[in-house]
Amino acid sequence: MLYFLLPPLKEYFFFFNVFGYITVRTALAGLTAFILSLFLGGWVIKLMKKYQIGEEIRPEGPKSHINKKGTPSMGGIMILGATIIPTLLWADLGNTYIWLAVVTMAFFGGLGFWDDFLKIKKKKTSGMIIRTKLLIQVFLSAAAGLVLIYLGSRGKFDLHLSLPFIKTCVPYLGWFYLPWIIFILVGSSNSVNMADGLDGLAIGLTFISASAFTALSYIIGNIVWSDYLKIAYVSQAAELTIFAGSMAGACIGFLWFNSHPAQIFMGDVGSLALGASIGLIAILIKQEFLLFMAAGVFILEALSVLMQIVYFRMTGGKRIFKMAPLHHHFELKGWSEEKIVVRFWILGIIFALFSLTTLKLR
Repeated sequence: MLYFLLPPLKEYFFFFNVFGYITVRTALAGLTAFILSLFLGGWVIKLMKKYQIGEEIRPEGPKSHINKKGTPSMGGIMILGATIIPTLLWADLGNTYIWLAVVTMAFFGGLGFWDDFLKIKKKKTSGMIIRTKLLIQVFLSAAAGLVLIYLGSRGKFDLHLSLPFIKTCVPYLGWFYLPWIIFILVGSSNSVNMADGLDGLAIGLTFISASAFTALSYIIGNIVWSDYLKIAYVSQAAELTIFAGSMAGACIGFLWFNSHPAQIFMGDVGSLALGASIGLIAILIKQEFLLFMAAGVFILEALSVLMQIVYFRMTGGKRIFKMAPLHHHFELKGWSEEKIVVRFWILGIIFALFSLTTLKLR
């Protein structure tokens, strides 16, 4: 919105020329998101306490989590608001990718909201039936995939697959891109959801991933940088820098309230939306494989659950980890919650930095 209002004023005041630069608008969007998160935080916490919208703790979980029961939940609402509003203010709303990112975040957030609502209404930790929840995720992902395939038929999205470390091999997928998109979005949204188990863990890791994709979106949407690094140039990806920057700012703002001891949890409304948004950015900038690096800790968390389930069924009840996801394993080994969170953040930063170095290593 402000993108259309401020830059034209440069005819009268040269200073307004700066609002045409993506770097400036990204910084302002991130700052707006951070301030908005702080502003919304106290109000949302009071609202959740007033209507007794609190977290239900799994009885089979670590005993140290029992005292977290009743902590206000569904804080993801403020994350979504603090991401979407600055994006609409500072991004070019004529950009198709921006609208696809905003709509995807909103719909996955809506699914998470309903799941959280059922948990609170029934006073259970299960929420929606897992199969139903997964089917809706697949449906939403397929809808986004069909839009991208349509854009591909109009020359507005590249249906070739970009492979890491290889610049010459770019296989054309066509309609086979659809199952790949579904896999990325469903996997990404659930990975963040699984990591949301300790104060500040998931939101801190999301900030790291969002920051990495802010840089990646800018590089890939900049013809000079993309040509220098010999990677595919995606013209519309540049505006995604603002969306990713807004997400990073919203995450930092939410971390203010979610740091240990947490005053509020993001709930599925936050984790599903953030995970799907990161996955979609990776798809739009043609760097899906870098998602496995930039969001490496989320992948490890998801793999630990998958490995635990498979091994449990194959061995008739034996476990690889004391408890899955992985952060619970270290809790039961005696690590403090704060130590696990900080060490996982450190690992997340290493993964994110490695994802950026691969651009030149190819």
